[in-house]
Amino acid sequence: MAISSAVGYRQECEGFLPSHGPAPGRKPVQFMDFEGKTSFGMSVFNLSNAIMGSGILGLAYAMAHTGVLFFLALLLCIALLSSYSIHLLLTCAGVVAMSSYLFIIKSELPLVISTFLNKGSEGDWFLNGNYLIIIVSVLIILPLALMKHLGYLGYTSSLSLTCMLFFLISVIYKKFQICCGLNCNETAIESTSLGLNNTCEAQMFTVDSQMAYTVPIMAFAFVCHPEVLPIYTELSRPSQRRMQAVANVSIGAMFCMYGLTATFGYLTFYSSVKAEMLHMYSQKDLLILCVRLAVLLAVTLTVPVVLFPIRRALQQLLFPSKAFSWPRHVVIALILLALVNVLVICVPTIRDIFAVIGSTSAPSLIFILPSIFYLRIVPSEVEPLCSWPKFQALCFGILGVLFMAISLGFMFANWTTGQSHMSGH
Repeated sequence: MAISSAVGYRQECEGFLPSHGPAPGRKPVQFMDFEGKTSFGMSVFNLSNAIMGSGILGLAYAMAHTGVLFFLALLLCIALLSSYSIHLLLTCAGVVAMSSYLFIIKSELPLVISTFLNKGSEGDWFLNGNYLIIIVSVLIILPLALMKHLGYLGYTSSLSLTCMLFFLISVIYKKFQICCGLNCNETAIESTSLGLNNTCEAQMFTVDSQMAYTVPIMAFAFVCHPEVLPIYTELSRPSQRRMQAVANVSIGAMFCMYGLTATFGYLTFYSSVKAEMLHMYSQKDLLILCVRLAVLLAVTLTVPVVLFPIRRALQQLLFPSKAFSWPRHVVIALILLALVNVLVICVPTIRDIFAVIGSTSAPSLIFILPSIFYLRIVPSEVEPLCSWPKFQALCFGILGVLFMAISLGFMFANWTTGQSHMSGH
């Protein structure tokens, strides 16, 4: 039995989808029964889109409270750890943050509409973010979320990434257009009214009370692990090495995009940057209006990618022996979207979403669960419990527990002392 389990495990490492049929009288595993047809490029788009999202808006704020060099070092560490955790998931491969994406719709879409209509930001129902997220969820997100296979979303993911690339280019351009300090032209006066730091000094290393939010924001920005296995199962010619390459390309690309966005956003507004960076720019700026539209489109198209693995996991847990059913497929999507909409309506600020999810779900998905899966699933005949790879996985899980405990401790301390409301955030 032990030898057969080790042989079976090695076969799965070579190809994730088994080439042999199920044993007589045994039902095939439904979670992996889709024949992979999604190309390498589309898989990169989907995973990159799962990584990239609303977290990018809070990275400049994170840099403001850690310093440029410290931030980049932490971001690189988290990117490498995220890649390693995906390696653990793939080795043993045999409700994340939809709320943050919808919160961007809640906060940014009213500003866009009010700008187009030249109206105030309050009063009319169509300027109420709570109503708008429900409308967007029903008319745009739900139809995309009802697609049966994740590979079909590769095209929307590529469009989403293009929108975020436009966001990055605009942030870089605005850095050289917006002056800092008082010795500038009209742009400077407008910028000063937004609360810019008149000292205009970039800090390389910073430690303050708001740092309790910064590391969870960075961890949150790399959460993509629930999407890894569904993307894996639909990858053409699936193998552990091929999917690891998809993950490495995606994480590397997002690290570069995150680093550039945070750096130029921070060097535009310095220590006064807010948790949602778009709120620092003028609402009347035409380019920023286009950026807001691009970000809204990007986060809207990301939600179906995030929803897909949650729905699939629920179907596998609750209805493991049932064949695919469109009514059940639709009902689960409706319930998930309804729950997330209620959460977004009730939560006051996006920074709290970043902090809570970054302190709980992020370490669980990046550190703890992959290490537990690796320790439990990889047979001892392949990797003994006292082997170096399993010792690494154990240390990785312990690191996640420490990260969660420290982040939650600092965050609760900030809440109890009232420092979470400092700096106008």
